Amino acid sequence: MFRSLRKMAVELVFLLPVVLLVACSGAAGPTSKSAIAPGQATAPVEFGYLARNVGTMALDTARSMLGVAYRYGGADPRGFDCSGLVQYSYAKAGLKLPRTSQDIFRASQLVNPGNLRAGDLVFFTISSKKIAHVGIYAGNKRFIHAPSSGKGVSYASLKTPYWKNRLVAVGRF
Repeated sequence: MFRSLRKMAVELVFLLPVVLLVACSGAAGPTSKSAIAPGQATAPVEFGYLARNVGTMALDTARSMLGVAYRYGGADPRGFDCSGLVQYSYAKAGLKLPRTSQDIFRASQLVNPGNLRAGDLVFFTISSKKIAHVGIYAGNKRFIHAPSSGKGVSYASLKTPYWKNRLVAVGRF
């Protein structure tokens, strides 16, 4: 019963601002095929003494997936690629995200990297200027991601030169 109440609360928190924005603007809403428009779904979810936002709930799901194998195109516990892990984790927290790291980046609300908080998304370039990798920030300069073939969902450090030099943006929902 608590789970269904929690799910209804999450849906209401995200639905109410969207309804109000659409009603106030007079527009029919976003016409993009992406799951959400940039900057939407940033309100925290509150349950009395337990105030948690969708990012921290997604982080909890990602933590529970540590060790799951990498699978190209994977978006479930049988195997994940980087954006599949993010999409799955946020869906379990009640928010549907686009499928690719580039589209997730476009849909997110960008924040100053100096204001990182647990549950934020960290976006990276790998070999070009295009967003090619995403992870979920876990605190203490660490993030959870599905790194590459042959490796499983794991923590990585933003302090390591490889990731530090490739971090290009931080997003929040």
